[in-house]
Amino acid sequence: MRGLETSVIKLRRKVFVEVARVAFESENVVSDIEAIPYAITPTEVPQYRESIYRERAIAAERVRLAMGMSLNPQDKPVHITSGLSESNVTRQYYEPPLMQVIPSACDRCEENKYEVSDQCRGCVARYCVTVCPRGAISKGPDGRAVIDQSKCIKCGKCKSACPYDAIAHKIRPCAQACGVKAITSDALGRASIDPKKCVGCGQCMVSCPFGAIADKSQFYQLIRAMKAGEEVVAEVAPAIVGQFGPNVTLWKIKAALKDLGFKEVFEVAHGADVGASTEAHHYATEVTTGKIPFLLTSCCPAWSMLAKTQFPEMIDKVSSALTPMVATSRSIKQKMPTARVVFIGPCAAKKLEAMRRTVRSDVDFVITFEELAAIFEAKGIDFSNYEKEEAIHDATGAGRGYAVAGGVASAVEQCVREYYPDVEVRIEHAEGLEECKKVLLLAKLGKKNGCLIEGMGCPGGCVAGAGVNIPVEKGAAAVKKFVADSTKKLPEKELYEINLP
Repeated sequence: MRGLETSVIKLRRKVFVEVARVAFESENVVSDIEAIPYAITPTEVPQYRESIYRERAIAAERVRLAMGMSLNPQDKPVHITSGLSESNVTRQYYEPPLMQVIPSACDRCEENKYEVSDQCRGCVARYCVTVCPRGAISKGPDGRAVIDQSKCIKCGKCKSACPYDAIAHKIRPCAQACGVKAITSDALGRASIDPKKCVGCGQCMVSCPFGAIADKSQFYQLIRAMKAGEEVVAEVAPAIVGQFGPNVTLWKIKAALKDLGFKEVFEVAHGADVGASTEAHHYATEVTTGKIPFLLTSCCPAWSMLAKTQFPEMIDKVSSALTPMVATSRSIKQKMPTARVVFIGPCAAKKLEAMRRTVRSDVDFVITFEELAAIFEAKGIDFSNYEKEEAIHDATGAGRGYAVAGGVASAVEQCVREYYPDVEVRIEHAEGLEECKKVLLLAKLGKKNGCLIEGMGCPGGCVAGAGVNIPVEKGAAAVKKFVADSTKKLPEKELYEINLP
């Protein structure tokens, strides 16, 4: 369940905080990094696993991933810091793939299985037996139903028919959360992620109750870059409001980021304003004129990657508008050519986007709100008693609304109505990759012609990304208030001109 501060969340935070402390303070990085698993599990009594050795082994793998390095090879284990010299450079991206399963943490969940529980009362009607199309269910020695797994086709009819809800559907949580079916099982029954299918949304990671899936991070390299005296600039996604407390404003966050060592802070919503203006122009001049049948928004990397990989014939229908992250970064680098730009947001997939050949020169680092919270903690910044503020007004309400599902389409629709009052707008939007696939299929079949189609890889939009700190509902409410309080509602029509290809 999202928004709960579970033991998995706490363990991730501990790792991030310790790695950040080493990056900020350590004079002996190798020994201090090697000591982190012992700092996280200081006693010899295991808290979550059957042995302290397994807990520390898992912690060691988490440390490697937090530093952007790959997991230890299973056939030839190495020290945590093996490869550190390659990772400890200020221009190093993480080692792909982005998402990895920690083998020692995976509990080998059932992939897909129906099983009769002890709630079965052995009823006379035997609805489960009647509805089973393969005769896989019979009466057991104790009168209760028994499922022959060799005959079961996993249709679920028995579960639906049982009046006592006595049949359990066991399914791997990470696989259930994956909308692109990128998760299967390895030879030992552990979860395995196919990097060719994975779009980096991170929903598998936040759905695993054992914390066995983690993404790679860049905050270690980011901190080392600041420590080296480089000019590092932050661009913050609009979903940041509310992520560090209900009374922590964007102005406070900007001041705190400067206390960390960032030279300047900008709103990614400025790039969203550029995108909204650009996509409004594209819709009015291309969709309504029949040049293209429909227009797909471009801001969500998981959505656009899904469209381009599973529906390659739609590549030319994905808007050519720069994503808010890239548009903002390019505007920053025009003003500050020597700056290293850090995108701070709720999204794991942005780490994949930043790895693209066409984006690498624009965005130097990507970190999540979760990772930023650990950096603040490592530096002793506590928002419960933090009073500094610094004003920031880079964007309009339209751009800031990109953070919630439907916000992108709403922004573009408002811009079309304002700039092209004679143009009728048709809007569609989908949340979650399963729904995104459905709407793309309908578009492929010609059912969405004339539409602007917004897709969000995470159900709820950016506020539901894998790197958020608060429940989705609270994040959405904070963004909607942020939009309502914005002094300027829409970007200027001419803003699209700076974003034309």
